[in-house]
Amino acid sequence: MSKTMKRPTARKSASRKTAAKTVSQGSDAKSMLHEFLVDELKDIYWAEKHLTKALPKMAKAAYSDELREAFENHLSQTEEHVARLEQVFEILGMKPVAKKCDAMAGLVEEGKGVIEDTEDETSTRDVGLIIAAQKVEHYEIATYGGLAQLAKTLGLTEIKDILGQTLSEEKETDELLTEIAEGHINIDAAGEEQ
Repeated sequence: MSKTMKRPTARKSASRKTAAKTVSQGSDAKSMLHEFLVDELKDIYWAEKHLTKALPKMAKAAYSDELREAFENHLSQTEEHVARLEQVFEILGMKPVAKKCDAMAGLVEEGKGVIEDTEDETSTRDVGLIIAAQKVEHYEIATYGGLAQLAKTLGLTEIKDILGQTLSEEKETDELLTEIAEGHINIDAAGEEQ
């Protein structure tokens, strides 16, 4: 049932480039795609702000000093992500507005569930926290990747670059969490008994 996706032909690719130029050189009227971009920016803005409240709780719940430090460092980085999104809104000539992100709300609740369902000071809790955090990172990677591409399509190069910087940092955080898990936490958790 799986089919290989075909790359666009040069002809289709050229027509996409022409369309992108038309979008960026168009009138002051906002396209539906531009409005969609703005709506998604509001969504991720809420998500990042919400995450700044969740990360301290995750850091406090972490058993490993290494994981605790990673969460604390990511909090500072997330605050920078919020500031970058505010910069994006400013470039768009808009006041930053947050719209509840149901996905992030659910992921944060799942993280709270990990804390409630695992024992204090165990590597098993840390495993759960890492998995919960990586789910958040994967959501953010997908969001920032898509938004950067939309900004590029709309000819919003500065916004694309800002979102791309955050995208790179989210990928680095995901990789760091994997390294922490593989370093010792997963092995330590495997030896814990009920």
